[in-house]
Amino acid sequence: MDLSDLPQHIGFVGAGNMASAIIGGLLDAGVSADRLCAADPSAAAREKLESQGIALVTAQPAKQFARADLIILAVKPQFMADATASLAPNLGPDCVVMSVAAGISTPSLKTLLSRPSLPVVRCMPNTPALVRAGASGLFASDEVSDEQRRGVEAVMRVVGTARWLTSESHIDIVTAVSGSGPAYFFAFMEAMIAAGERLGLDHETAHQLTLQTALGAATLAEQGGEPIDELRRNVTSPGGTTERALASFEDGNLSALVDGAMQACLDRAREMAEEFG
Repeated sequence: MDLSDLPQHIGFVGAGNMASAIIGGLLDAGVSADRLCAADPSAAAREKLESQGIALVTAQPAKQFARADLIILAVKPQFMADATASLAPNLGPDCVVMSVAAGISTPSLKTLLSRPSLPVVRCMPNTPALVRAGASGLFASDEVSDEQRRGVEAVMRVVGTARWLTSESHIDIVTAVSGSGPAYFFAFMEAMIAAGERLGLDHETAHQLTLQTALGAATLAEQGGEPIDELRRNVTSPGGTTERALASFEDGNLSALVDGAMQACLDRAREMAEEFG
């Protein structure tokens, strides 16, 4: 990654898991701590930030935030009104604001920050960002410049991969695919571990083999250069054990189950967008 694309100064409003992941990724990438500032009402969160070397840490966004080229709103949707109220008077004239909160639209963010022409980016990340393996969907309002887009993308690439979306409505679809996606795989791994134990393995063996299998399959899919369906066929010998297992999945209509679950996730994401205006 070209660090020259990163914004010179970055501010964080909220210092929970996602903000901590991005801050950690930036520091690991060689970004100086004096280029970062953060605000969080939690004393414990502020202490953690200070332990990372970030000197400018406050309970609420302060006047020093005006120097930030990018401000990342990493608060829960229900706390967004309070966070933006304290941030609005401390926004610099050329700042771009990125929100990682679900359900808060770009027009709503502009209204909350009292700046109709504010460059706004919405980001839907996921929790593997904590181990620099995240997947993020990004949508930019029309006011966001090409330079600002490169800066935002460079920030999110320190914690994984990032893809730009052509429509804001696609943020909700990304929520169903990758935002909530890790939980789907965790649930499947839980079921595999439990089945391994029922069949006779001890818990630790079932646990380790399941995790390595999931990691290996994802790595092969990413690096192998073959389509997913081809990789599946490569493992499935006619009349063999894998074919029998996959037939059982088909009997249970796995595809329809996954489709229904992701549709339910999408429906809830859209409901939240309506709830938060």
